[in-house]
Amino acid sequence: MSDIHLWRSILFVPATSERFVESAMRRPADVLQIDLEDSVAPDDKAPARQRVRDIAKRFTAAGYDVTVRINRPWRLALPDIEHSVSADVAALTLPKVPNAEYVGFIAEILDEVERDNGLPVGHTRLIAMIEDAEGLENMARIAAADPRVCGMIVGAEDLAVDMRMAVTDDSLYIPNAMAVASCRRAGIVPIGFVGSVADFQDEHDFRRKIQRARGLGFDAAFCIHPRQVEIVNEEFSPKPADVDYARRLVAEFETQKAQGRAACTFNGRMVDLPVVLQARQLIERHEAYQRRNSRN
Repeated sequence: MSDIHLWRSILFVPATSERFVESAMRRPADVLQIDLEDSVAPDDKAPARQRVRDIAKRFTAAGYDVTVRINRPWRLALPDIEHSVSADVAALTLPKVPNAEYVGFIAEILDEVERDNGLPVGHTRLIAMIEDAEGLENMARIAAADPRVCGMIVGAEDLAVDMRMAVTDDSLYIPNAMAVASCRRAGIVPIGFVGSVADFQDEHDFRRKIQRARGLGFDAAFCIHPRQVEIVNEEFSPKPADVDYARRLVAEFETQKAQGRAACTFNGRMVDLPVVLQARQLIERHEAYQRRNSRN
């Protein structure tokens, strides 16, 4: 499994569709997310979960990290967990997470299932989806609820239903900004963008949303259509020109610091320590991707 903090694109793959399973393995997604929830009809839930381990094994053999989105009602969630936990599944995505206590219950179940499957306790990480007003109120506690939690996302469509609001930039901006803050405080990956994941036809508009998401502090996004993957990968990766600029900025700052100055001017911009730290973060992320790519 690659470093979760380097995940960019997480592509949904319905567990019931062999065509989509095959198609997904031709895409450069960082993560393939086997879906047992919204893309699977109620009558197909049982056969879908029976396929998870086989699909996950095929995905990992093809070089992908794998997650599984399970269902929310306990009577569906429990068998989903039983059939999903394996060495090939890096994380479970939990829809409609209401509070930290719910995450704790899931983690306790995972302890047992992992032991039963001969896996180290803690192997299976968790991605929390915030999709109602209760979850919105408890975001900070959910993000820090358990060491298994590795990422969090705001589910725009379900949140809009619960809040009786429109799915617009205005309505979703504050929940997403809060999500980034909660994730950064907890040290987990902020996933998402301001807007609906269902809007995939306009690629220019989708790219604009991902560019804005990167500016807001997001590191990754769910993709419901294969054409979104390359856009997400490109926009969440540091651009070569930006990396070059950052390196030159840091070098100039270090030169000036050696001469006893706490700040300097670079390309007409005042540069002090916070600006340098941002540049270093960009360089470090770029170098981390370079190391990962060299191993693959």
